[in-house]
Amino acid sequence: MNLTMLVTLRTILEQGSFTAAAGVVGCSPSAVSLQVKQLEQYFGRPLFDRSTRVVVPTAFAREVVSAVGDFSHRLQMLRSRPAVEVAGRIRVGVITSMQSDVLPQALHALRQKHPTLDVVVPPLNDSDEMISELKAARLDVALLVRPESGGSRRLVWQELHRQPYVLLAPPNAPGKTVRQLLETCDWIGYDLSLSGGRVAARYVRSLKPDARCVMELRSMDAIVAMVAQGLGVSVVPQPRRPLVDAYAVREVGLGSRAPFRKLSLVWRNSDEGSRNVEAVAQAFATAFGLQRRP
Repeated sequence: MNLTMLVTLRTILEQGSFTAAAGVVGCSPSAVSLQVKQLEQYFGRPLFDRSTRVVVPTAFAREVVSAVGDFSHRLQMLRSRPAVEVAGRIRVGVITSMQSDVLPQALHALRQKHPTLDVVVPPLNDSDEMISELKAARLDVALLVRPESGGSRRLVWQELHRQPYVLLAPPNAPGKTVRQLLETCDWIGYDLSLSGGRVAARYVRSLKPDARCVMELRSMDAIVAMVAQGLGVSVVPQPRRPLVDAYAVREVGLGSRAPFRKLSLVWRNSDEGSRNVEAVAQAFATAFGLQRRP
């Protein structure tokens, strides 16, 4: 027996079913059933009445959960207790567009202020993938785009920046307004497999329903380079200023109703209060402040 089985048992009683509990603890319903069977073998008594179509916990199951409740809570508090110093290893995921934007400044600040903190940045770049890695405890913190649905309640979401979308156009492209530029130029799409790309596409098609991508790219640097060569226009989250200036592309605002994406730092509820996480959060908040300062 291990503590995970007891947590699973408590979750079943809280959620009311094996299936609902599986979604909370992050495993399949069959894995939940296996854990329950192993607990029943350990205690030598049934934990659920299976004589009806609805599985009902026995009085003994409730007694076990009651006995272990305070114990598991105290263990969780010990796990979440802040370390005395900012040190050790922390795994930080960052979406592609922010790896060349705020990540260098954040890492520099962490190295200067907390030299004993070893920051590892895995080769991940997709928000959905990083959310899965966080839940599986293979990432500790991630800078990503918060889903339009709001995101999992099992995670802590700290919004750092609302990044507006803009239209990028070649310096000499005909047309002044966004609509005119979309009518007269080809459309370079921002990767439609990303939630941010789908937001951009919806906006483009709200102005030009028959718009068709001539190419679809994920790299912001590649999109800016293509626009600079006169190959089309693109609606994207506002790129970093040095990149836009280096290629001399036109950046056209989308007005007061411009779509935006929420860039958030995310970590597990169980890591709330961790000094390492707080240090990373502070470094990214500072980096965003420096980048967005006029």
